[in-house]
Amino acid sequence: MNIGEAASASGVSAKMIRYYESIGLIPAVTRTEAGYRVYSERDVHMLRFIRRARDLGFSVEGIGDLVGLWRDRSRRSGDVKRLATAQVDDLRRKIRELEEMAATLETLAAHCHGDHRPDCPILHDLEAAAPVRATPTKRSGAVARRGERHGGEGGGKKAALRPIGRFEPAV
Repeated sequence: MNIGEAASASGVSAKMIRYYESIGLIPAVTRTEAGYRVYSERDVHMLRFIRRARDLGFSVEGIGDLVGLWRDRSRRSGDVKRLATAQVDDLRRKIRELEEMAATLETLAAHCHGDHRPDCPILHDLEAAAPVRATPTKRSGAVARRGERHGGEGGGKKAALRPIGRFEPAV
């Protein structure tokens, strides 16, 4: 099947399929003489796996780890569980951050008269925000960026995923 059909069958857009191939998350598929990609049911199965992992909020790096474990028939379920529990922790942290943002906005909105006057505490709060220095945050656990896991910050660059071979699902 072509990329459009694979996209429809997997729920992953053609653009994302090309991206996943370019970073090595999925292996390069065979091509026709005209250069068109040809996808098999196995390829679509892998794309569905990736789509489900994305739906659960895993990063591309985390998905790469999951795909590697999925393909490894000698994997330890404890390794998969560590990735999943680290993802739960990350999601709960994000939820807390979103709840804090919502509470702040609710408080600001409650103090805004919302009338014809130009005075607005919401704008005053945004205006009064202190300048923020861009500082990288170090992530820990199973979903740490690859550069951090393998010996430090990685020079501020994300390490590319290693290309993988043809897909062989674990049974």
